[in-house]
Amino acid sequence: MEEPYNSDEDNEYNIIYEMDEDAENESETEEEEEEEERGEEEYIPVVNSHRVSSNIGLNSGRDSVEEGRSKRSRVEQGGGGGRETLIGDENAECSQGKECNPIEIDGLFCPICMDAWTNEGDHHICCLPCGHLYGLSCISKWLKQKRSSAKCPQCNRKCSLKDVRKLFAPRIVVVDNESQKTIRSLEVKCAFLEKKNADSSRKESEWLKREAELNHKVKQLAERTTCLEHLLGDLQSRSIISNAAENINSKFCRQGSSCSFVSEGELQVEGASLFDIDAVGQMVLLVRRLPKIGGSHVLTKLNLLPPHESEDIFFPSSMKIIKDLQISPFNRGHALCASLGKKLSVLSSESNSVILSYDLPAAAWSCSWDLNSSNHIYAGLQNGSLLAFDVRQTGSPLESRPGLTRNPIHTVRSLQSSSSSGVRTLLSASSIGICEWNFGHTEERPSLVHETADQGVCISLAYCYSSDDIVATFRPKLGMPNEMVVTQPSLSPSATIGQGVLGSNLHLKREGDKYTKSGIASARVSDIRLPKSVIIDTGSNNRPVFGIEDEGGLILQELPSFTFSQRLMSHKRLISDMKYTSNLSRGILGCLSEETLQLFSSKIS
Repeated sequence: MEEPYNSDEDNEYNIIYEMDEDAENESETEEEEEEEERGEEEYIPVVNSHRVSSNIGLNSGRDSVEEGRSKRSRVEQGGGGGRETLIGDENAECSQGKECNPIEIDGLFCPICMDAWTNEGDHHICCLPCGHLYGLSCISKWLKQKRSSAKCPQCNRKCSLKDVRKLFAPRIVVVDNESQKTIRSLEVKCAFLEKKNADSSRKESEWLKREAELNHKVKQLAERTTCLEHLLGDLQSRSIISNAAENINSKFCRQGSSCSFVSEGELQVEGASLFDIDAVGQMVLLVRRLPKIGGSHVLTKLNLLPPHESEDIFFPSSMKIIKDLQISPFNRGHALCASLGKKLSVLSSESNSVILSYDLPAAAWSCSWDLNSSNHIYAGLQNGSLLAFDVRQTGSPLESRPGLTRNPIHTVRSLQSSSSSGVRTLLSASSIGICEWNFGHTEERPSLVHETADQGVCISLAYCYSSDDIVATFRPKLGMPNEMVVTQPSLSPSATIGQGVLGSNLHLKREGDKYTKSGIASARVSDIRLPKSVIIDTGSNNRPVFGIEDEGGLILQELPSFTFSQRLMSHKRLISDMKYTSNLSRGILGCLSEETLQLFSSKIS
């Protein structure tokens, strides 16, 4: 065993210990009997630790504690010998004369020997019932020496060896109230700094995202500005064009013939069925069906200027299938929709919402804006009736007129009025032919345009309001001989070939209240579908042109002779819709299939 450390104080304690040893042996028997009566457990076996000198004072607990405190004071001041050196990096700093925290010392040292306790071995940290902490070897010797009169060296509370409990903790440090306040303050500061850093990071991310969006918008606006500058330059060049330039234009448009259309490219769309063009705003509205969202319909805004931005407007589910779409000629931001859900709706492409909706007695197949009044709209129903509405009255229709039959009205067109009588005239197309309707002062039933009677089943109607040209397309009725009376032969290369049946195209010219038959030509038409058609007025120097689907492509014919003029690019799928519109400098012709929107343009003379 290691020799005990000796000093003057240690020698004094050794002498006292030897004088009292005999007295302790004489009272040993009595103490053992008292312990057996109390049913105490056996003493905890303790082996002398090199940390605790055998000369610790055992006569007086107070002296031992005072000795320990004195020793601790020396340690705090950086003095003392090798046995008073603390264990660990922090303890080594104190032994080298560095400043130590009293809180750390109180939590690391046994108050009897002032040596650091451990979490294992002889000097294991332990506690008494009163809560005071000691090294196991120190407190065991103290209690063993005192026996029945043993007390806590610090608070004098009675205890025995069996009350000693080991504590299993790597380190115990007593934190006072001030330290707790400091710790809480630091925790609050840390939490505040973390939140501040998180907010700064989030704001930085938002600003970077916003900067990227603005840069992208600036790029788009720059491209759009370039396109508008080109259009402006074209308009300016047209205003100062000379006779020589007119001769150059004559290469494209000759006197008495139609202008040639050139392709402006095609745009990929998905599930499209209807569309309309706003030539002034350079925008297209498309009705599309989205198979991934339960087949619901959306209205897609597509910009004609690069980079062709698009935006979807979702219809209410109650509208069901959209059968007709018309952009307002007065307010380009409004569109009229007729649907099988018995709804006639006005949508705003600016707010992307339905701003007005009427409940109908039957499914709507067609719709139209009034060309003479921005307040009136119309709906052709599946039961053959036609309803007129005033957008200033949202409750019910102004007028409801029954048709000549209960067959659906698949096309409605408002006619340009030249009188101030207040009568609004419309044309409608159903299977029986073309009917004229007058709304306003009279409530008469519609009248069938006689030139269209007995022509077969009317499947399409095209009207040009600037020239009052009308073309109706017919296919034979069931049981009707497949022979049509044709005043003018068709020069279309596909007039007698391809799928479908042999039908006819009838050209009418409206003059006041009368309709004059100008020409008729045979044509191969669909036997199951309702094809779309269009009349193109490209200027005063040109004859109007009639466009209709032919074998998946678009064929143009001059009116009234139906002479073949031009065939445009064929679609891979059947054409579902076609529209023509114009601005000051050019006309735009759109041709839509389920996957592709083709755009063609021509100059207006």
